[in-house]
Amino acid sequence: MNVGVLVSGSGTNLQALLDRARRGDLGPARIAVVGSNVPDCAALARARAAGLPTFVVDHRDYSARAGFDRALMTGLRAQQVDLVVLAGFMRVLGEEMLGAFPGRIVNIHPALLPAFAGVRAQRLAYDAGVKISGCTVHFVDSGVDTGPIIAQAAVLVHEDDDEESLRARILAEEHRLLPAVVRAIAERRVVIEDRRVRILGGGPSGENLRSL
Repeated sequence: MNVGVLVSGSGTNLQALLDRARRGDLGPARIAVVGSNVPDCAALARARAAGLPTFVVDHRDYSARAGFDRALMTGLRAQQVDLVVLAGFMRVLGEEMLGAFPGRIVNIHPALLPAFAGVRAQRLAYDAGVKISGCTVHFVDSGVDTGPIIAQAAVLVHEDDDEESLRARILAEEHRLLPAVVRAIAERRVVIEDRRVRILGGGPSGENLRSL
């Protein structure tokens, strides 16, 4: 399965995928291309260092979302991408992009959805005083972080935590959870039934997926 990864920032989740792929731990998944809307982001440098093809679609060059979507689709289709992974990609995708990859776009979010959707999720969770936070991998739909949940990993909030320490522990869980989900999808073990997702041969928790 050819995987296209879309990024906007530092690319630590991309690096987690690359590291797992290098060890042969992504199963039949293959990182085929990395695309970004930010021309000089660090994630692109990580991809190039790994010898991967990259492309840039700067959202500032497009007055309408449809044109931006079509350019993304061109970059992904050039590498015959089967699965699209949003790994810190900070743009909302439109209907045309969703239609081009139906049920084949996933996102990693740094909170336990449906709580704290959208940007700055770690800060929102910390400010709310939650005792448990975490991360979620979900399918992407037309809403913002509203698609069917594939897997989640929980993180306890410590009394002495600040926002940055909580963010770091959530990120460590993201680095474990996302590659495990990508492998499960590539192995055709992820099944959607209405809005419920089942993972064949393993439960929906980060703990169970960690061993994949």
